Amino acid sequence: MMNDKSYQSNPDDRSDNVEKLQDMIENTLENIDESEAAMGLSTEEEKQMIKQKNENRRTSIDAMRSEIKDEEAARKSGYTE
Repeated sequence: MMNDKSYQSNPDDRSDNVEKLQDMIENTLENIDESEAAMGLSTEEEKQMIKQKNENRRTSIDAMRSEIKDEEAARKSGYTE
């Protein structure tokens, strides 16, 4: 059942997206380093899973770097929301 409250969406605050993305990249790189260090104690099956996960992480990093470029371009063109 719906209530009578009026809901308003939050404004799109992109002011710190670049910084958030950079933090996410840094954290992801740390995860890659930590998982590669753990590979020495892993079974072959675990090593393959770690390798695949790290490949996925690298793909995500590439996407985040691309998004950073987009955000920086938006900032330069005056996007303020």
